[in-house]
Amino acid sequence: MQSKFLPAINGELLSRAYASGDTNLLYDMLAQPLHEELYRRGTFDFLDDLSDGQQLLLAYDYVRTQVGQGGFIQFIENGYIGLLPAMIEQLKALGTDDMARVLDDVLKVFVLNNELLNKPTTVQEFAQLYDELKEFEIIDERFHSLNVPTVNIMLEHAVSHPDQYFTAV
Repeated sequence: MQSKFLPAINGELLSRAYASGDTNLLYDMLAQPLHEELYRRGTFDFLDDLSDGQQLLLAYDYVRTQVGQGGFIQFIENGYIGLLPAMIEQLKALGTDDMARVLDDVLKVFVLNNELLNKPTTVQEFAQLYDELKEFEIIDERFHSLNVPTVNIMLEHAVSHPDQYFTAV
């Protein structure tokens, strides 16, 4: 899908970030304008206006932030599980099948434990989920081991296909 929102990004700064190998800076340069527009609009319907690559960048940023702080249990508890189905397909399209399998496994564990994961929890009950759902520990580890190569592939695609991600100024 063609994007209806192409943020203006300083092409020189983007090129320098790419050349330096600073993947965090490059990712932030590409994702931050998407976050800002999402917050401005106040609805995830904004994803419908984005290219598949932009959708993946934005959704993946939620995954890596949430999983980095509290694993996939936190990601699910914060209501972001709905982002995964499209991400799985987008990751496969980029050839990152291993990460797509990780996210698919998250969905499988979620479905198998749907009742437990969908009920409102107290702080104590939320903490207990980590003891009750040990399978997420392995999935979290797999995610962390594949994160850097996945981000590198995503960034390479963005830099190689700028017309799908941004307008250079």
